[in-house]
Amino acid sequence: MREIHGAASHQLATPELDLALTARGGHLAPVVFHLPGRDVAPYALAPWQPAEFPDLPPLLSVLRGDFLCLPFGGQTDGPPHGVPANGDWSLLETGARSLRLEMALPAAPTPARVEKILTVRPGQHAIFAEHRISNLEGNFNYGTHPILDLSGLPDGAGRVTTSAFNWASTFPGAFSAPAAGETQALAEGAIFSDLREVPLAAGGSTDLTRYPARPGNDDLVMMANAPTTATQPFAWSAVVLDGYLWFALKNPMDFPATLLWISHGGRSAPPWHGRHLGRIGVEEVCSYFSHGVAVSRQDLLAAEGIPTSRRFTRGETVSLRTIQGVALVPEDFGAVHGISPRTEGVVAIIGESGREIIVALDWQFVV
Repeated sequence: MREIHGAASHQLATPELDLALTARGGHLAPVVFHLPGRDVAPYALAPWQPAEFPDLPPLLSVLRGDFLCLPFGGQTDGPPHGVPANGDWSLLETGARSLRLEMALPAAPTPARVEKILTVRPGQHAIFAEHRISNLEGNFNYGTHPILDLSGLPDGAGRVTTSAFNWASTFPGAFSAPAAGETQALAEGAIFSDLREVPLAAGGSTDLTRYPARPGNDDLVMMANAPTTATQPFAWSAVVLDGYLWFALKNPMDFPATLLWISHGGRSAPPWHGRHLGRIGVEEVCSYFSHGVAVSRQDLLAAEGIPTSRRFTRGETVSLRTIQGVALVPEDFGAVHGISPRTEGVVAIIGESGREIIVALDWQFVV
């Protein structure tokens, strides 16, 4: 284990990538992907280190990359985003291409356990992540929390897209806290059908597919994924950066919605101090926005057919899987228009320009 950006971290190195995973909170970053001709590192590190804020929850002091949230959001009787995003993970096994860790969930009604298994496949520039949750009892919300760093890009140069969604809304109410000097740009509780036309609080609309944008604001939107089909057996999210793209695949039965946390200097309290710039969280969730488990259990989107929590049963093991990876793209690729399976172990990623790239990927992992 090695200290990286102020946090003790487990490491995994393969020809495809080098990754670090914090022992506290299980935050995944940095990850350096070794693409042909260049290395890329899309995941964000907070512009502070844990020692600067020892009294804050580890979620905030350690903040980086991706982590499991269980329960998701702020909690009245536990740390924000749950014990897995804040507590200590125990290393069970290190393989040539894998890390396996575990954690007890002490707040659960029954002695519950969660395993985190990260695997890298030969020739594939992707992280295959599985969380096995066993012996948990009750309804809980949960999610992944990848945070990408686009702060080095010109305004609007990054492109953000997702697979088809049936329902989408900005955060209902104030996402930022005006009394604390925080600001947001988007209208409250506004339903939308196109990421390129999302209502602004000041009137008019904005294009959320282009980022960085709207400096001095933090915002959140939620999109409920369309069901899978025989030809489109997974849902996806993607961000095009400078000459490469980052993508995530999931089964929407496990993660029914995608949240975009658009963090561009809108938070002024510690540890933020207005310096969390050009970051975007592309979070795959079963939750009601970023609200905690108590609100998510209210099933406020039942009329829309969108689950916001999941029933876990004692004696049952639930496997939650995602794939997060990268690929090079040509200069005129544009935003990602689609990601679809081509054959077993291969996907086609299509840009808005019509250009297509073929990527080796065991997409069946999430199906």
